[in-house]
Amino acid sequence: MIRVVVVDDSAFMRKALTTMLEKDPEIKVVATARNGADGLNVIRQYDPDVVTLDIEMPKMDGLTALRHIMMEMPRPVLMISSLTMEGAEATLKAMELGAVDFIPKQLANVSLEIVKIEKDLQQKVKHVSRRKIRAPRTSRPPVAARRAAPAAAPVMRGRPKRDVVAIGVSTGGPPAVQKVLSKLPANFPASILIAQHMPGAFTGPFAKRLDSVCKIKVKEASGTEALAPGTVYIAPGGKHIVLQQRGSRMEVAVKEEPADALYKPSANILIESVARTQGRRAVGAIFTGMGNDGLLGIRELKSRGGYILAQNDASCVVYGMPKAIVDAKLTDEIHDIDDMAAALMESIYK
Repeated sequence: MIRVVVVDDSAFMRKALTTMLEKDPEIKVVATARNGADGLNVIRQYDPDVVTLDIEMPKMDGLTALRHIMMEMPRPVLMISSLTMEGAEATLKAMELGAVDFIPKQLANVSLEIVKIEKDLQQKVKHVSRRKIRAPRTSRPPVAARRAAPAAAPVMRGRPKRDVVAIGVSTGGPPAVQKVLSKLPANFPASILIAQHMPGAFTGPFAKRLDSVCKIKVKEASGTEALAPGTVYIAPGGKHIVLQQRGSRMEVAVKEEPADALYKPSANILIESVARTQGRRAVGAIFTGMGNDGLLGIRELKSRGGYILAQNDASCVVYGMPKAIVDAKLTDEIHDIDDMAAALMESIYK
């Protein structure tokens, strides 16, 4: 039985989350709390496997409570986030502080997709409950100092043999992506395209946050634009990002179709487009996430000579997407997320 504590100042949200979670016979909400201070006491008392934590609460907000949880009694925490600019920024900060993922507040609304919503919530709780969470380091250099810190230079072997890196990532992705990109040098010679499963309200702030802590340029993709080396393109939530060729020009394009894709953005759609346009001149990488999005794209890229990387089990929040390509024997290398930046820098010369 997975034991959960729900912390939220809304009685409706506490009831809704409890109801949805307990429809799964393997999950039990052992207690609820209405603010961060009460939540800490309840967590100490019940020692749950997973905590859901609202961000905006009276007396003690979610970020403050999260800091206490991670310092005193680290465990998987899912943030409850509003789909606003402020909510996105606070949620990304929470994930930097140690939260493993987030749940949009709209999950509690009655809708035609309530069954799917319940399943997603239940699956997240069940997946993250299996992970051991370590307290983050208490002292971190300021953003400016981190940005100025030298990064290891790529091993130069003449001209790069690969021009594009396509990354698929989901649950637990933002901290993983930040860890990798922040280690890349400003002169990283390839372009990077990322499909991160994330709502549309989050991808813009996510790209801006990455750009502020990375030496390499990071932006949210928009419209259609020429592919530029040394640039990271984040797919906007609710849409797809693809690589396409127009004459001699390579373009990054944002697409609405296929509208019925299970994930928007889809790692499969991104990586398949990179396979078609770049083939052996591309690297495909799959990071932490539930499910198997990216498997079909990686298979296509591998068949065309692409080089394939996967995050290892030990460093994933959820070892689903990487496991799918590892089990299919499609990977050339498997790395801890701490070593992935160096692996990407090496891979473009292989």
